[in-house]
Amino acid sequence: MSKILIIAEHDGKKLNPSTAKCVSCAAQIPGASIDIAILAADGGAVAAEAAALQGVGKVLLVDNPANAEPVAAVQAPQLAKLTADYEYLLGPSTTFGRDLLPRVAALLGVGQVSDVMAVQGARQFKRPIYAGNAVLTLEVPEGTKIVATVRVASFESAGQGGTAAVEKVAVDVPLPNHTRFVSRSGAATDRPDLQTAARVVAGGRALGSEENFKLIYDLADKLGAAVGASRAAVDAGYVPNDLQVGQTGKIIAPELYIAIGISGAIQHMTGIKDARTIVAINKDGEAPIFEVADFGLVGDLFAILPELQKQLS
Repeated sequence: MSKILIIAEHDGKKLNPSTAKCVSCAAQIPGASIDIAILAADGGAVAAEAAALQGVGKVLLVDNPANAEPVAAVQAPQLAKLTADYEYLLGPSTTFGRDLLPRVAALLGVGQVSDVMAVQGARQFKRPIYAGNAVLTLEVPEGTKIVATVRVASFESAGQGGTAAVEKVAVDVPLPNHTRFVSRSGAATDRPDLQTAARVVAGGRALGSEENFKLIYDLADKLGAAVGASRAAVDAGYVPNDLQVGQTGKIIAPELYIAIGISGAIQHMTGIKDARTIVAINKDGEAPIFEVADFGLVGDLFAILPELQKQLS
């Protein structure tokens, strides 16, 4: 039996969909016995969501006021203690997981396996390298605890209908006082989360300005989609960097990805290669984005988008 612990990503009220994708990854490990750990201040509602995921045996709920915010330096020692009886520790390869899991690996004295995109065996995994242009197969030696981040774009979400037990756990470890939460700032939005959205509308440098990027927001709102951007658009100051899609931004796998005014540099393609359907709108018919697009429209985006908006209305 392979005892696997997954650290849940959540906002204190709701489970992030990345956790369900980690469960799907874990389920592919031979002999998988999957538990989920939730570190929160009051995580009862989140624990109930986690318990409903198919394939989960038990949910470990660690309620502690120190966990009100996901500060990696505070959560890492608690998680390291929780993994004592587990052979595997998995977490999403999101901002949350990339911050937390390396700290846990360091505390446990093991190397981390990053961006697992496929499970080949009990201790063998595949991960992308060279901006996704090559895939590396690696094997972790026997007797070594496996700490890994999961490339959530490569896995479907685990289904609902589970009936796992929720067990409240007290973790008695000294917590660091050199790192503390000060404040959180970010643009408030009702749009879906970029990294887990089923639909994404993204704009590139061809939009020309921050004001023109409103065309992308309007189309996204019509479709109930998240908003993304190329690095060029972010660097030009049209949108904040948390909307960047690509090798140095977010790796996404929506059902529908609409790229508007994005040429398709290799770094951007890395972030969208797992999208189910890609639609490209660009006035340059030779743009690389058309090589991967399922549907392409060559033309002036400033003429096309208003017409598209009219049709959607």
